[in-house]
Amino acid sequence: MNAITVHLPDETAARLDRLADKLAKPADSVAADAIEDFVAREEWQLAEIEAGLAEADRGEFAGEDEVNAVFAKYGVTTRGA
Repeated sequence: MNAITVHLPDETAARLDRLADKLAKPADSVAADAIEDFVAREEWQLAEIEAGLAEADRGEFAGEDEVNAVFAKYGVTTRGA
């Protein structure tokens, strides 16, 4: 396991300490969990964006009927409908 130093604003560090106390976990463990969650979420989001860009590069777009169907599902009327 690697160790890193993270500089936090005083209020954020205090909030982390309070949360760690409530969770009965060490603050470094809570911080490690938060960083892991953040990294996983960002990796997922970037992968989805890259996949969407690749689809767009291949010309894979939703047609007008598909878009209207999605809007209609949520009760939104479009100009082309």
